[in-house]
Order: sequence, then structure tokens, then C-alpha cells
Amino acid sequence: MADAEAKERRILVAVDEGEESMYALSWCLKNLICESSKDTLILLYVKPPRVVYTALDGTGRRGYSEGYMFSSDIITTMEKYSNDVAGCVIEKAKTLCRDLQNVKVETKVEHGDPRDVICEMTGKLGADMLVMGSHGYGLIKRAFLGSVSNHCAQNASCPVLIVKRPKSTAGSN
Repeated sequence: MADAEAKERRILVAVDEGEESMYALSWCLKNLICESSKDTLILLYVKPPRVVYTALDGTGRRGYSEGYMFSSDIITTMEKYSNDVAGCVIEKAKTLCRDLQNVKVETKVEHGDPRDVICEMTGKLGADMLVMGSHGYGLIKRAFLGSVSNHCAQNASCPVLIVKRPKSTAGSN
């Protein structure tokens, strides 16, 4: 067991705005990280891709070569908001990690489809394990939205630990 504890692992934790990812990070800190480890914890936030809007031309048909033209003010505001959200999520995650002694905490913010980016980053960052939360979508929602955790479980280059948040019993009286 001493060899397992002495190994320097690189644990990638995918975080987002949802409580599920913060629960997964907390679970990881309580159950995977030990004080004697020399692990590196990498907190990864993926900014979703920008939405592309198509315009209708004057005849009511879709204009395939056209898109809504946003003013630079609107684009700047949307970009600032996206950066603010990323910063808040990373700060919240770093706060959960503040009491770690020997564990190095790195942060990474990427841009794109979370399914692809998370899988790509496991290889690029040399992750020994990927930890992520599960939103617990039902069958219908998962069919439309796709499951990021399921995609990563199938395609990541390292073992994937999906942490499900227990169903809350608060307010069920």
C-alpha cells in the first residue's frame, strides 16, 4: 500500500456550474486524496462553444451564408460573462481544495464541446484518472442533451470515476 500512496498521480476533475461537479470534487478530496500523497489535482472547466445563429433572408428562407451580426459590444459582453462564470467556478473549486497540504492544485480553462475537450485533456495532461459528476438526467433528457459523463467513460484515455450525488431528502416532509 505504501507504493500506491507514494505514486504521484495526476487526477483531473471536471468542474462546471452544477452542484454535481462540486460534489464530485468534494468526494474526490475525501476518498481519493490522502495527506501523504504527492498527487496533482487538475481542475478543468470547459467553456461551452458559442451558439451560432442563422438569419432569415428577406424572403423568409434561411440565409445559409449569413448569420446575425452582433455588435462588438454584445460580443465583448458575452465573452466577459463567459470568462466571469469560468472564474467563479474555478474559484469555488479552489476554495474546496484550500486545506490540501502536499497536493498540488492546477487549474485549466478550455473552450469547446465539454465531451470532446475533457477526453482530449485527459491525454494531453497525462491524467491517471478523471473524476466527474453525473447530472442524473433521465432517459429522455439524456437522449437530447447527451451525457458528458457517459461519453467520457467511453472515450477518455484513463480510468473515469463518475460520482453520483445522493438524492436529497430535504423538503420531502
